[in-house]
Amino acid sequence: MTTAVDIGTLIVRTPGTCGGRPRIAETRITVENIAIDFNAGLTPEKILDEKPHLTLAQIYGALAYYYANKDQIDADIAA
Repeated sequence: MTTAVDIGTLIVRTPGTCGGRPRIAETRITVENIAIDFNAGLTPEKILDEKPHLTLAQIYGALAYYYANKDQIDADIAA
């Protein structure tokens, strides 16, 4: 039996870690990193191939966070 994952636990912000930017919990992979890869044309599955320590759920969680906060994250990427 699989344990359900609360998607609200997939992305965290911690002052002093990754500049306080949103990141995948228990990693140093920021939502920006995932968004940059995705916007460069990588599918979530390809991102997983490049970052096999992540799960597909974590990648989709980062993408959901990105799209919910797209204007701010795009501005941070551009800066």
